[in-house]
Amino acid sequence: MKGGRKVPIWKRLKKNLATQQANNTSGETIRQTVVKDEKIETDHPKAIQQIQQVFQEEADFVTRELVIFGKVPATIIYFSSLVDKKGISEEIIKPLLMNAHESSLEADLKEVIMRQTLYHADVQQATQLADVVNGLLRGNTVLLIDGIQEGILINTKMIEKRSIAQPETEQVIRGPRDGFIESLETNISLLRDRMPVPQFRVKTMQIGRITKSTVGLFYMDDIANPSLVEDVEKRLERIDIDRVLDSGYLEQFIQDNPRSPFPQVKNTERPDVAVGNLLEGRVVIMVDGSPFALIVPATFIMFYQSSEDYNERTNVMSIIRMTRLISIIFSLITPSTYVAVISYHPELIPTAFSVAITSGRAGVPFPAVVEVFLMEAAMEILREATVRMPKQVGGALSIVGVLVVGQAAVMAGFVSPITVVVIAITTIGSFATPAYSMATGFRMLRFFLIFMTGVLGLYGLILGLILVMNHLLSLRSFGVPYLSPMSPMNWGGMRDSFIRAPLRWLIDRPEELFVKNSKRINNPKEYPTTNPLGPEQHLGTKEENE
Repeated sequence: MKGGRKVPIWKRLKKNLATQQANNTSGETIRQTVVKDEKIETDHPKAIQQIQQVFQEEADFVTRELVIFGKVPATIIYFSSLVDKKGISEEIIKPLLMNAHESSLEADLKEVIMRQTLYHADVQQATQLADVVNGLLRGNTVLLIDGIQEGILINTKMIEKRSIAQPETEQVIRGPRDGFIESLETNISLLRDRMPVPQFRVKTMQIGRITKSTVGLFYMDDIANPSLVEDVEKRLERIDIDRVLDSGYLEQFIQDNPRSPFPQVKNTERPDVAVGNLLEGRVVIMVDGSPFALIVPATFIMFYQSSEDYNERTNVMSIIRMTRLISIIFSLITPSTYVAVISYHPELIPTAFSVAITSGRAGVPFPAVVEVFLMEAAMEILREATVRMPKQVGGALSIVGVLVVGQAAVMAGFVSPITVVVIAITTIGSFATPAYSMATGFRMLRFFLIFMTGVLGLYGLILGLILVMNHLLSLRSFGVPYLSPMSPMNWGGMRDSFIRAPLRWLIDRPEELFVKNSKRINNPKEYPTTNPLGPEQHLGTKEENE
């Protein structure tokens, strides 16, 4: 009671919660300070008690007491959920119990254990309690020895991981079949295997106050611009968040314009794509626990190119690239163009089609813009449902759902058949975009253009496209213009943009990256394009040559 009135229960709960949070924060701060500043005790029982106070009653926290060399007490400590128990038994416990050398106690006990006893390659020493705690949480086994004011950290981490397989989101017909997995060490090995050169640089840092996720930064020291590498490092170091569970967390912090519908960071699950971009002078970022690699800087052209473009012949892949570009344009402007023509400019419809369109729309109660909005929304719902459904029924839902919904809507008179055809063409065109993030951005822009067209007709469509183009021209990705090499124009870069020129023509690396070594091919004239034996000569068979 306060002043004769009862305090509302929500106020009391709020006050209790604030007091509890203050106490927890204070206690946590004191605990972190103690852990940070304390050193390992020389007395063996006190050293064990130090660590036990930090973890208290953890279910997977294990301590194993030993007597090494027949006289010296020791204890190994680890988390059973993070380590290889068989490796601990064979590489740590067994040699410590079996190698009871008489001379070992006369020499430096720590040096004997480090140099002559442990059967393990990754062994470190730690004097600070904080280093020991962090080592335990990262899968290390800690060896504490009586009389030694140091903990020996042995890397015994073993986490279950899936096997290497082809990424489902980046399928290719001709190309490598391996893909990144959630283990950062495995992903680094996939990159190093493709680039066995000392210029390949790997830097790691920890981001996330709670998760302390390991983030890898990869680049080619003799190619990448040092200013770009420095900029990427600074952006990553400024990230202050409690968790980093996927590379998408980092992407949202490091991109130049987070409000843009267009992605400014390219992601991939393919090692060959990452290596190709590293050799162009870009920087690759990966997070331990995520199979997606981030590639920066990214330009618009990169999002409709595929790694398979460089594995096939020039003329074929150039046509395929142009097909993708046309599909992007069709998926963006087809619904809004249809709305503009039907609602505002029916005189643009050819006479041969006007009767069919008019008869198809007879009895439809909605205007064209509402009709298209409804169908687009239905397609988005079906697409999202297909993604979230189990794989066994997702395919059936996408096909049957479209057929049933479209046919039922036409028969019920809610939409016209021509609208269903337009939305179908639009949806198929959006599937031709290799990058899912770019396709999502274009899908969102379709609704904007449909709205603009429904209000102003073709003028609204042109105005909307001008706004979209102006936004694209203003975008930057780590200082690189988003529409490079189209704006600013670079004729050398255009060889690998809308078309894919022969590999012998792709002499220079992208000019907009300002790399150290700009040459891909040193002597392109050494590769012949005609028959070196002459127009009427051939190698012939073995008998003819003899």
